[in-house]
Amino acid sequence: MLQVKAGNLDKMGLLFERYHRPLFGFLFHMTGQTETSEDMVQTVFYRMLKYRHTFTGDGEFRTWMYHLARNVLADVAKQNKRSANHADVTELAERIGGGLMADEELQREQEKDLLRKAMSRLSDDHREVLILSRFQELKYDEIAQVLNTTEGAIKVRVHRAMNELKRIYTTIESSRKAHEL
Repeated sequence: MLQVKAGNLDKMGLLFERYHRPLFGFLFHMTGQTETSEDMVQTVFYRMLKYRHTFTGDGEFRTWMYHLARNVLADVAKQNKRSANHADVTELAERIGGGLMADEELQREQEKDLLRKAMSRLSDDHREVLILSRFQELKYDEIAQVLNTTEGAIKVRVHRAMNELKRIYTTIESSRKAHEL
């Protein structure tokens, strides 16, 4: 990015190749909308060019990129006058589920659906820290830089978000079981 900042705009293609997928993943997990996420990736890369003078090189490029992405998310939410509140948690569900046998596929899909619903009911702040830490696999100090806070605060947010996710998941699961009876 420092080379792009210095005027070597050809390096922007390399940055796109390296980072467009993780960036899309973050945006998709926050919005649940493929087309919107693809558009937002383009907007983030456009803003990288437009605001390249703001990249200092003091921190990691990814941190700066996710900061821009959060701004784009906020702008889109303002434009739509509704917050993004859906997350595809298939990957997280697979991590939790482990090696299930083929005959348990229906149960696995139901668990994914419950987890998806629980994630969608989290506050944007809680969903964001879980996506950054679990899906994007950012370290707590990197997330702290993106969110302009301390690493300790991020640890607390992730802990609270996980507890809230567990509470919501359990509530949805209990409600579903009650309806089955």
